[in-house]
Amino acid sequence: MQKKQLRREQALEYHAKGRPGKIEVVPTKEAKTQRDLSLAYSPGVAEPCMEIFENIENVYKYTAKGNLVAVISNGTAVLGLGDIGPEASKPVMEGKGVLFKIFADIDVFDIEIDEKDPEKFVAIVKALQPTFGGINLEDIKAPECFYIEKRLKEEMNIPVMHDDQHGTAIISAAALLNALELQEKKIEDIKILVNGAGAAAVACLELYIALGAQRKNIWMFDSKGLIHSKRTDLDERKQTFAIDHADLSLEDAFQDTDLFIGLSKGNVVSKEMVKRMAPRPIVFAMANPDPEITYEDAISVRTDIIMATGRSDYPNQVNNVLGFPYIFRGALDVRATSINEEMKLAAVKALAELTKKPVPDIVNMAYNEACIAFGPNYIIPKPLDPRLLSTVAPAVAKAAIESGVAKKPITNWSDYEIELNKRLGIDNQLVRALGSKARKDPKRVVFADAENVKVLKAAQIALDEGTAFPILLGNPDVINALAESNSIVIDGMDIINPKNELLAEQRAEYGEHFFKKRQRRGVNKYEASKLMKESNYYGCMMVEMGHADAMISGLSRNYPDTIRPAIQIIGTEEGVSMIAGMYIMLTKKGPLFLADTTVNFNPSAEELADITLLVAKEVKSLGIEPRIAMLSYSNFGSSDTPEARTVRNARAIVKQKNPSLIVDGEVQGIVAFNKEIMRENYPFSELVDKGTVNTLIFPNLSAGNIAYNLLQEVGEADAIGPILLGLKKPVHVLQLGSSTRSILNMVLIAVIDAQSKMKKGV
Repeated sequence: MQKKQLRREQALEYHAKGRPGKIEVVPTKEAKTQRDLSLAYSPGVAEPCMEIFENIENVYKYTAKGNLVAVISNGTAVLGLGDIGPEASKPVMEGKGVLFKIFADIDVFDIEIDEKDPEKFVAIVKALQPTFGGINLEDIKAPECFYIEKRLKEEMNIPVMHDDQHGTAIISAAALLNALELQEKKIEDIKILVNGAGAAAVACLELYIALGAQRKNIWMFDSKGLIHSKRTDLDERKQTFAIDHADLSLEDAFQDTDLFIGLSKGNVVSKEMVKRMAPRPIVFAMANPDPEITYEDAISVRTDIIMATGRSDYPNQVNNVLGFPYIFRGALDVRATSINEEMKLAAVKALAELTKKPVPDIVNMAYNEACIAFGPNYIIPKPLDPRLLSTVAPAVAKAAIESGVAKKPITNWSDYEIELNKRLGIDNQLVRALGSKARKDPKRVVFADAENVKVLKAAQIALDEGTAFPILLGNPDVINALAESNSIVIDGMDIINPKNELLAEQRAEYGEHFFKKRQRRGVNKYEASKLMKESNYYGCMMVEMGHADAMISGLSRNYPDTIRPAIQIIGTEEGVSMIAGMYIMLTKKGPLFLADTTVNFNPSAEELADITLLVAKEVKSLGIEPRIAMLSYSNFGSSDTPEARTVRNARAIVKQKNPSLIVDGEVQGIVAFNKEIMRENYPFSELVDKGTVNTLIFPNLSAGNIAYNLLQEVGEADAIGPILLGLKKPVHVLQLGSSTRSILNMVLIAVIDAQSKMKKGV
């Protein structure tokens, strides 16, 4: 099966499995009892209805309007697919809704309208104003999109933005400001060459002009060539960029150009064209998926160039997700009546300034960089930067207030920033960051349970996404048959059967090595060799001998049977006396790290302290500052039972070994997370003013295991784990019956673990 066909099947499965589509409506109020229902609907609902009737602004107080955006399209210009119709545009509109939610906690109804007539389209959208706090127009073809947006902005009193126009304009403008600073050029002096004259190109130029670019210095090309004053086929928008110049080729127009903007199609710019540009040129080749010229070709002929594209695998990605979620967030929060030029410029400047600030560790980790810093390869923030929400949204909100379009001004900006970070959890981009980091340096991962459909699916996706190089252990006939019958492509993966007699010499070598480790610990030479026929032992030995970088196991076997070979063969890190098990619970408020949940039954105070230090080290390695609550049924000495004293003493040992660590206990779970209770009753605690708790240490295995299972099943938190801490090399254990997604998450953890340990020379 071809890779393209494979991706097609994966995409279709993703959208179709379970509940079709990507979004759902979830009630925000209790609706379980008869009283709840009478308040939610009849008769209680009449009260807010009348309040809104008396004062229409109360609709923001009593309904979801203030956090609800409509993503609207007629399907006439969908991605690079063209006019495919409103129904076919729906997956894209749902996807846009997902981005609004995960990046800015904005709710979305996607609305696909079967209407191409601009007048009728405007009338339909305008009639939706009572429902929504804002309108995001999407994938509407030019020139109709200009007219539609203009009319709606004039006739509606809620924010309206056509993201295809202004998204690219805002992000590229921010990149341009920083590129000009680095190249020591002024925007009013530069010659700008643009290839492409669609909605995005026109919006880009209008925004650049608002920043100081001179219209006389802009040379625009469309599919028919240079836009000049003698052409008679220009619409109103293109006429404003027509110059008094004889027709010439795109290649000739490159002569002495300072800035090239590409919003056309791939591979239309040659190396020779780039050579013609002025000293210290700037190239924004933003066609997708293939830029007008590749990054490699451009930098091969100009060492003084600064370049941006629309691709994530090159530096300086111009990505609309840097803009629209945060622009609408700021506009909604001050109840703006429009998104005006001042608000767009505020977003531009906020993005440009954020690029110059020190980058958080989680962003460096996500992109596998030691220290991302402002410069030619970093002129625009990364999409996974958690500071975007609390930087761009306030800038937009302030501009709305200052320009007089805000109905609900914000007075306390510090509280507003805290509120923004609480919406999603400042660290809630963890999984996306893990995926990015794994892709930067994929490792060889042994799958010990490869005779399983879910494992094979996970291995296929990991290989396709470039996060790992899978090695499958098991019977090749069984594995190939499973892959064939389930349309899973495993081409390019090594399949090893530990029981194969052709591997007798390899098993003998592994067995000899294992025997040397365990010969005085109850293992004889015959047993050592025989054990190498078992996948878990063979896989661990592959990691130990450097024939693989990490191992994933445990999907179909008991936890002790999986962990025992790892302890016997791999052993613990230097200076570590024990191993521990940790789960990452992905909650709506951000990730929670729980330990010990799988290994140590009733740890002593010393062991509990060691577990805490192991977890803190792991959390820090993921780019997150650990804020640790050591849990108990007691609060800071309120009980003097042996169990409470164990936790109390463990905390004292931790502080002795690492005084700077934010950790406190013993403390009840409700107190750990409730700042008011903590501040009123235990103001001395480290957990009062040093951020929200993100790491929980349990007094024993029962408590930890029960807690993570409840969070997963009742709290609907996604789980990653169990992650084994303290082993010298990466071996990680799956839960019995783990889903394909859970297996993939563990692969990311294993790869990143391997990256870290190999970097340290372990």
